Amino acid sequence: MLSNFWKRLKSGSDIRGIAISDHSGEEVNLTNETVEKISHAFAIWLSKKFGLDYSSMTIAIGHDSRLSATRIKNVVINSLRSFGVTVYDCSLTSTPAMFLAISVLQCTASIQITASHLPYNRNGFKFFTPEGGLTPKDIEEILETVQKDEKVFSKKIGKVRLINLMNHYSEKLKSLIKEGINSKSNFDMPLKDFKIVVDAGNGAGGFFVSDVLKPLGANTEGSVGLSPDGKFPIHVPNPEDKEAIEYISKITLSSNADLGIIFDTDVDRAAVIDSSGEKISGTKLVALISSIALKGKSNSIVVTDSVTYESLKEFVQALGGYQFRYKRGYNNVISMAKKINKKSGDCPLAIETSGHAAFRENDFIDDGAYLACKIIVEMVNAKKVGSKLSDCISSLVIPTNELSLRLPIKDKNETNNPRVVLQDLINYINSSKQVKIDKDNVEGVRIHFPSKHQNGWILLRESLHDPELVLHAESYALGGLKSMISFIKRFLKNYDFLDISNLENF
Repeated sequence: MLSNFWKRLKSGSDIRGIAISDHSGEEVNLTNETVEKISHAFAIWLSKKFGLDYSSMTIAIGHDSRLSATRIKNVVINSLRSFGVTVYDCSLTSTPAMFLAISVLQCTASIQITASHLPYNRNGFKFFTPEGGLTPKDIEEILETVQKDEKVFSKKIGKVRLINLMNHYSEKLKSLIKEGINSKSNFDMPLKDFKIVVDAGNGAGGFFVSDVLKPLGANTEGSVGLSPDGKFPIHVPNPEDKEAIEYISKITLSSNADLGIIFDTDVDRAAVIDSSGEKISGTKLVALISSIALKGKSNSIVVTDSVTYESLKEFVQALGGYQFRYKRGYNNVISMAKKINKKSGDCPLAIETSGHAAFRENDFIDDGAYLACKIIVEMVNAKKVGSKLSDCISSLVIPTNELSLRLPIKDKNETNNPRVVLQDLINYINSSKQVKIDKDNVEGVRIHFPSKHQNGWILLRESLHDPELVLHAESYALGGLKSMISFIKRFLKNYDFLDISNLENF
């Protein structure tokens, strides 16, 4: 069983920790020693899983723009080389490119040093093998290996090679756009008559302008955050963040652009803005990508996370497909999509409202740049017939109100367990005549409010990463959300260890 120290570093299918000491007073746990141990444990795990000698392994290393990236990368490289592993140093890269590294560079595995959209003092690791990204179980096994502190000695020091991986990745993306648009008059520069602005959030996504859009002829004037800066001076690099979305929306409108694109730090997520200023993120993004992925298909399945609009189900059915509403977490939706295809189902897409989208045609890697390319192709082809992107989702019914709140656990001990709250909530709902539990749900407790003056749902679930409950709600009735929140608040007030101030302020 993992100790609390190593347990805190596990973040779903990633490892994340504190890499820089800052004003918050949080103690650094991604020290050089910790990073060295994790690197060694990954090599040991790979050796056991694939039956490989360390001297036969090649592992590619990349990172986003975080301030701690170079320090951590150097420790990882030296640690792996001490085992006799050959290392490919790919420097500044996107996370999806690091999966591509396995096929392009013919390497055993790859590591991306990133903490996605988290504050600048955080960092972490995402790992890839030829099978794709690691699972939460894999991460636990690696950390258990760290905890055992197995010793490996090698007489041979592995070599290190500098690699420009992003050239290969950019070529792949350019081909995707060119072949998708298939312009007879200008195949090599199909974006010549289009203006596209990008907000790369000062992460690793600036390449998308210089190496993908501009060579295809696009006007990218007005793009922001293209230079890597680990302090993220403009805003939080997060396509889910309201301030960040508002920022790119204003730029798209003021630049009179055909499309605005926003990436997170390591470019595995994205959201877009239509030429009319329509913010296409969250469930709207899920709907748009579903309409693209289901073209020419019937009876296909789209796997989504648990917090999509209730109306998405009918939207996907109108496209000839089916929505499989699964758990929150990109690894969860991707794993379920793979499972469906293994069982002879037809699932071309796994997508989360956070902006993680993984296409079967792209090996089910969540790739924000690939997602952006698919949307660009759709935007160009729509414009040819006088339409715009938002027309693709015009039939999606939008809730009157929606809400997402976090409810932290104030006093953390074994008795103050969020799972107790969820079990009590089930009993509470079963004794109520006003509401009922939605059985079409696999995560937390989803409450259906059927009355006309409420007409909505509340989902209460455990956080994937933190000691807290997360509440999601939506209503299709005017004022319905207020009534629904009052109902759940009466129940949650019974738990002193739960901080419901966010609900009180609603």
